[in-house]
Amino acid sequence: MSLALTAHAQSTDKVVVAHRGASGYLPEHTLEAKAMAYAMGADYIEQDVVMTRDDQLIVIHDITLDRTTNVADKFPGRARADGSHYAVDFTLAEIQSLDVTEGFSVENGVRTLNYPQRFPLFTSSFKVHTLAQEIELIQGLNHSTGKNIGIYPELKSPAFHLAEGKDLGRAVLETLKRYGYTSKQDKVFVQTFEFDELKRVHDELQPALGIELNLVMLLDGGDENAWMQTEDGIRQIAQYADGLGPEKGMIIDRESPRGAPRISGLVGFAHAAGLQVHPYTFRLDEGHVPDYATSFEDMLKLFYVDAGVDGVFTDFPDRAVAFLNNL
Repeated sequence: MSLALTAHAQSTDKVVVAHRGASGYLPEHTLEAKAMAYAMGADYIEQDVVMTRDDQLIVIHDITLDRTTNVADKFPGRARADGSHYAVDFTLAEIQSLDVTEGFSVENGVRTLNYPQRFPLFTSSFKVHTLAQEIELIQGLNHSTGKNIGIYPELKSPAFHLAEGKDLGRAVLETLKRYGYTSKQDKVFVQTFEFDELKRVHDELQPALGIELNLVMLLDGGDENAWMQTEDGIRQIAQYADGLGPEKGMIIDRESPRGAPRISGLVGFAHAAGLQVHPYTFRLDEGHVPDYATSFEDMLKLFYVDAGVDGVFTDFPDRAVAFLNNL
């Protein structure tokens, strides 16, 4: 993929968010996956952010290290009572000594790829990196290519971090400010699944730091957050957020029959409240294109065109960029 491929935002207001990078092709949240997503023309590249024992910010999806590294082999005896190895229990140096791989599960001591057609387990060489390292990569590429590709960090389990004595939200915002992200005009969205943290970022942390960034409320469709899916709930969210990031099944019922997608009122509620809508996650892997769509591209059409979303999170950013470029 040539770096000359331009981000499609020049021709449309719809955006492509590279979900954990080009994670359909390279292990998620590696610098290699981020560089590939950049070259594929994504408008934004996502960072899930977790804190280490020595208060460093790393880019990894889980608050545990087990699904994508060899931590169990490298540090036997360091798991908590639940059998998991938590990033917050390890220093940055320890974590960066680990090998990173495609996501896997373990059954009877055997590791199996969660997505069988993706990058082979523990081949080549990949490492965990810091939020600062990733920002420097993206900003460096912006400088060398003349583009302006954005970042999309998620505060991963901020309540868990606070319970561990670590203010993840403040640390992430301080890092963003240090790298020049200070206003809504900057190419950054800060996302979280926790409404209390969204309010804290909006009401306390940003004013204290003198910044005002675009904020996104993530929705997983869980019963405990059912109020967020209502028109009134969306209006409440809009007091604190600029965007909504729902699981895509909340927009189009995954049980819809082919040719007759059942589209909810969520996008309409959000747009009426002034919110952008960026649903997740669009995958090509077997079983991840719902039966109501005839293909991955048909699924993209149903969301971008029929449902009217403003962007999508996808593991395959090249396919979404190509779709939009052909609209």
